[in-house]
Amino acid sequence: MRGAIAPSALLCAALGLALAFAPRNAWAPSVLALLSTVAALTFVAMPRAWLEGAFLGCWISVITTAGSVQLFAKVTSRAALILAINAGAWSSAITGLSGSSLDLLEALPWVLILWPASWVSRRHGQVPIKVGSSWLTAVAALSIALQLLPVTPGYLPDHME
Repeated sequence: MRGAIAPSALLCAALGLALAFAPRNAWAPSVLALLSTVAALTFVAMPRAWLEGAFLGCWISVITTAGSVQLFAKVTSRAALILAINAGAWSSAITGLSGSSLDLLEALPWVLILWPASWVSRRHGQVPIKVGSSWLTAVAALSIALQLLPVTPGYLPDHME
């Protein structure tokens, strides 16, 4: 979970689940805002010292974005746009600090989960989508816990202790 692809992909998937609860006319502007933010921030140089903070911010954003599905019956168009800009900013930060900009090409398509999630929520109710968002929240919370806990024997490979 310390690479650039997994946190960015999970954040994009959480955004896709949140957009499934947004009005359809908010989908295109939100995806466009995500892509615009990524394009604008991908080539901004950030100090390497910000890496831990970027991971923490990304995981908190996953929890917030996935939690919007749990807390609200509908995600407003304005909230969808804000969540998309937030996802683009943190995805760019993570890939800029710990990977290559090409890692975003693997992470960004996960936002397209909004189409099957919308179909499932219309046909079978919101429970399957809320279960998926709960899973994303749990993964992000565990990643934060691992980041904040002190290193214990067995957590790092032997040559790094």
